[in-house]
Amino acid sequence: MAHPKSKISKQRKRKRRTHYKAEMPQISICKETGEAHQFHRAYYVGDDLYYRGKVFIKADEEVLLED
Repeated sequence: MAHPKSKISKQRKRKRRTHYKAEMPQISICKETGEAHQFHRAYYVGDDLYYRGKVFIKADEEVLLED
């Protein structure tokens, strides 16, 4: 049975085995606002934060952090 002459490091082995390529992110159009955004990501329309087509945080409800 063949034996390797020297140990192959984990990093070298994993670099060889990867076949992942950079892909274009999936873009969705919100039915409520018509804004283009990535799937499963929150997005801003004006000053309001939207997630899954609903207002998640309104601009006037922002909490100011005090030191």
